[in-house]
Amino acid sequence: MVASPALPHRHLTTLTLDVDFAGVVAVGATAAGRRGIAPVRGGRFEGEWLTGSVAPGHDWFVSRTDGALAIDVRLTLTTDDGATLYLTYQGTMRAASEAMARFRKGERLAPEDYKLHVIARFESGDPRYAWLNDTIVVGIGEQTPAGPIYRLFEIG
Repeated sequence: MVASPALPHRHLTTLTLDVDFAGVVAVGATAAGRRGIAPVRGGRFEGEWLTGSVAPGHDWFVSRTDGALAIDVRLTLTTDDGATLYLTYQGTMRAASEAMARFRKGERLAPEDYKLHVIARFESGDPRYAWLNDTIVVGIGEQTPAGPIYRLFEIG
């Protein structure tokens, strides 16, 4: 068996969101699962390659019948040097059924009790950030009382 080379990657930015958990809108049971919409009040992103602020947005989520939490987030970002970026990411939060039951009741889980992974896509019309339009980005997340924190990595 030939050893595979390591996947080339670099840390792009760390995204910290402020989520209004009290303002979550419960859509209810749908064919996909129990759907809700969480308002994102804002946040920050910090990194060597991208730094700035997050405008209010939304996190559309589905508590699926298999126990996973599927997320679909769309945000407007403003870099510290004035560029506007569009960020969308989708992913899942997975944990043992007992841990997910505790999470759904509002309990904060220890980071080792779950996995939160996302695939992200940036868009920008600003020439300084045009390189983001074709960048493959993956991330790992952590839940906090204020909202998730994602470490986003460029692949390639």
